[in-house]
Amino acid sequence: MTILIVTGTNTDVGKTIATAALVSRFAAAGKEVRPLKPVQTGEPVGQGDATTVERLTGVRGHDLLRFPEPLAPNLSARRAGMAQPVLAEVVAWVRSFDGPGRVVLVEGAGGLLVRLADEWTIADLAAELAAPLLVVTSTGLGSLNAAELTVEAARRRGLEVLGLVGGALPAEPDLATQLNLAEFAVVTGVPLLGCLQAGAGGLSPEGFAQAALQVRLPSLPEG
Repeated sequence: MTILIVTGTNTDVGKTIATAALVSRFAAAGKEVRPLKPVQTGEPVGQGDATTVERLTGVRGHDLLRFPEPLAPNLSARRAGMAQPVLAEVVAWVRSFDGPGRVVLVEGAGGLLVRLADEWTIADLAAELAAPLLVVTSTGLGSLNAAELTVEAARRRGLEVLGLVGGALPAEPDLATQLNLAEFAVVTGVPLLGCLQAGAGGLSPEGFAQAALQVRLPSLPEG
């Protein structure tokens, strides 16, 4: 099994849509893929990121825990008086999807250091799983700084970053965005694997499969 962690430079950068694109691309390449969302906030059962991925790709998504308010998971759990996620239990849940040749895509919440519980982040989950990262980034003005900070923070924790994905590229990119697309790899040292057009989440599954072709698959770690 190959486990990949999908995180973002911030919230609302298109992380779920990028996750769906990667699911689509792996499935088209003949890989058995499992999209996972350990912690969902602010959505009732039957809705949320795993459901969005499933709607766009036809591949069943799975989530583990839900907290009611659309906040950082630790804060949402705290305000609801609910038990916060336990890192070891989430690690065991992810590993329960093990299978020969299978790719497991684990979508975090917000950015790399958003607290899933008071004591741990998606970076800690990646470390426990020894899983490399894919970072979804915005593309407009200010995005270079956010991408470089995220990659640097990951590397300082000993995490490997396989690439960046632009989560929502405008149909008519402005000058800053055009320059950023060429500069992402320069400032972060990791490849830009492609960008999803803004609004791709509203496409039909067939249309989304075509849109996902704009994102190339990362080179997977051996083993």
